[in-house]
Amino acid sequence: MRLQSQGYRVAVIGASSLVGKELLTVLEERHFPVSQFVKLEGTGAAELPIVDLDEPVIPGIDDGTDMSGEEFDFAFIAARPDRLPGFLRPQSRRPHVVIDLDQALPELSSAAPRIPLLERGTPPAAPLEGGSEQQLVVSAHPAATVLSILLLRLAAEFEIKTAVAQVFNPAASLGSRAIEELQKQTVNLLSFQKIPRSIFGAQLAFNLLPRLGGSGSIVMSSLEERIRGELQRCLAGRAPLPALRLFQASVFYSMAISLYVETSKPAAPAAVGRAVAGERVRLGRAADQAPSQVGVTGSAEILVDPIIPDGGRETGLWIWAAVDNLRLAAENAVEIAEGLAGQKRGAGVSSRAN
Repeated sequence: MRLQSQGYRVAVIGASSLVGKELLTVLEERHFPVSQFVKLEGTGAAELPIVDLDEPVIPGIDDGTDMSGEEFDFAFIAARPDRLPGFLRPQSRRPHVVIDLDQALPELSSAAPRIPLLERGTPPAAPLEGGSEQQLVVSAHPAATVLSILLLRLAAEFEIKTAVAQVFNPAASLGSRAIEELQKQTVNLLSFQKIPRSIFGAQLAFNLLPRLGGSGSIVMSSLEERIRGELQRCLAGRAPLPALRLFQASVFYSMAISLYVETSKPAAPAAVGRAVAGERVRLGRAADQAPSQVGVTGSAEILVDPIIPDGGRETGLWIWAAVDNLRLAAENAVEIAEGLAGQKRGAGVSSRAN
């Protein structure tokens, strides 16, 4: 990451996680102004900062015991660590802005998640200044983000009676160990060897699971609860809360969602397609290849297949969408930071970074 003379002091907790790595890429690609940068894992007995060896050494940081939240303008929690760094614990002097992507801070469990795309047109956040209060922000889960965008755009044009969402979850959302187990299962099955089951509790390779039986069971249940809770807060009565079910798909990355909606009156699929299409959502054509978890990797764009009417219900419609969940999570978090930073680059907190 290229550092700038005028910028913000940024820390990323869980930087080596899958989301963390994507977050670093997005920060660099979007040219977020960073003057000082530290990666922290927050795990193990010592809380030592992992300084990016490709960058100049940050002066004044020797070990975790001397660090305080005041040394950072932004702290991104990309993955929940085994143990929170001291400066993120309650009663500590936290960074000016903490953006939580993984529900690591218990006090944010009931906070409204942020989706900058849905906040367009609202008054912009004030630029950060030296005396600004600390801000703790939840970045919405990718599934909650996709469903909120689709349902709110639909509700703006049509009255929705009911909705049902099925989320096909990738192994990446369960962490790097789940990726490794899926890889080993696939290789071992093809070579007729015993497969590992510690994460999934069953064969996931070449399969689809409605629930997990291994150590991933708790994670899966917690994830479904998180998405449902975030959806309720994001929709806020503006669209009906969909019935929700997660399925574990045998893919490494990216997420697919099947959304069924019933409108109060019959709606033409083409009109529904025009309603959902727009910023970050691209509607495909019947002649195009169908959106898939493989095809969306590396992009935060939500690909939607042509809307299909239900054959047995006059007002029923089916929507199929796919998105790279890692990329979408990272871009959403960085967009939150950009909004909070405001337009005055090189002013406010950025001037303190030098």
